Amino acid sequence: MNLTIQHTTTYRFEDPVTFGLQQVRMTPLTNDVQAVSDWVIDIEGGKIETGFLDHHRNQVDLISLNRGVTELILTSHGKVATCDTNGVLGPHLGPVPLWLFRKQTDRTKPGPNTRRLARQAEGDTQLAQMHDLMAQVAEAVEYKTGTSQSDWTAEDAVTEGQGVCQDHAHVFISCARELGLPARYVSGYLMMDDRTDQEAMHAWAEAFIDGLGWVGFDVSNAQCPDERYVRVATGLDYSEAAPVIGTRVGGAEESLSVQIQVAQQQ
Repeated sequence: MNLTIQHTTTYRFEDPVTFGLQQVRMTPLTNDVQAVSDWVIDIEGGKIETGFLDHHRNQVDLISLNRGVTELILTSHGKVATCDTNGVLGPHLGPVPLWLFRKQTDRTKPGPNTRRLARQAEGDTQLAQMHDLMAQVAEAVEYKTGTSQSDWTAEDAVTEGQGVCQDHAHVFISCARELGLPARYVSGYLMMDDRTDQEAMHAWAEAFIDGLGWVGFDVSNAQCPDERYVRVATGLDYSEAAPVIGTRVGGAEESLSVQIQVAQQQ
């Protein structure tokens, strides 16, 4: 499937910014399930200082903000050709050892409710168990926008019984690691069937399955990623795959708006 994507992030600051640096992970890379072409990041109010691959093999662009700026606009856009592999990405690549993905983080550290949820996952194989876990998480944590907090942990989401795709991914990762499997967070894009315009990137999880490698599980949509998905960044949790993180001096009272369009190229 050939997809066109445009992702615009606008920051507005009540006071001028004196200094600012942002790490931007908004560029998908070519791999066994997608081929990226014509990808560009346009910037108003700043400039790209350098780019590099981080330890998770994510493309990172380091952006400096212009002195005195009150608005920063990042527009990432391009084309991606995708294929359907039933969620299977394949072997582990990169410098990060596979065992590290069994390590719980502050966001995924399980509490009693998450551990109880993990124990409910059944299956004769790792793959079957992860499919059952995906269903268990979807039942335990209702998808509901506007209810969760950005700093919620997996245990918070299970305790509250609701959340969004970010929460679903953290809960699945927490449970998979509790069961002894390496798991990681994925941020990216999903072409919706009912609309083109979106207000946020999508998130799902991947677990490492013996004999298959990394396999994706999208709890929010109760499926493994197919040709409608585009992977952008991965990490132990959201903090390592967030589209924009950084620091600044000045620029108090920040507001943020996001506009995303994902469509099939005709």
